[in-house]
Amino acid sequence: MLRPIDLLGEWSLRRTVHDRRAGVHGSVTGTTTLTRMATDQVRWDEAGTMTFDGRTVPVSRTLWVRRGADDRWAVHFADGRVFHDWVWGSAVSHACAPDDYSGVLAGDTEEWTVRWEAHGPAKDYVLDSTLRRRSHPAD
Repeated sequence: MLRPIDLLGEWSLRRTVHDRRAGVHGSVTGTTTLTRMATDQVRWDEAGTMTFDGRTVPVSRTLWVRRGADDRWAVHFADGRVFHDWVWGSAVSHACAPDDYSGVLAGDTEEWTVRWEAHGPAKDYVLDSTLRRRSHPAD
C-alpha cells in the first residue's frame, strides 16, 4: 500500500469527465503536486485547464492528506472537512447528500490513478484521473 509520502513530487495530470446525466464529456490537463508540509501532513495541489461542454476554463484545488493518531491517512478538503480515507487499491466513499461518491486510488510510484463515480438525484458522473511522475519540468 502506498502512502501519500511515497508520492511526493510533481505529476502530470490527465482527467476525463463523463457527465452521464447531461451526456457531456470533458477533460482536465495540468499538474498535481504533493508536498510534505509536516511529518504527518501532505499538501495536494492541482492546477490546469478544463474543457467541458464547449468551454475551456482554468481549474485548481488544494487538498490536504493528514495522518491521524491511529497512523491512518485521510484526505481533507482545503477547509478542513474530511473527504475520504486514504486507502490504496480498495474502494473509498464520500457521502455528500443527496448523492453518493465512490472512488479508488491505485498504481505505483511512477503512475497512479484516481477514479470517482457520483450517483444520486443531483449527479451521475465518472472522473478518471491518471497521474504520471514528471521527470523534468517540460513533461
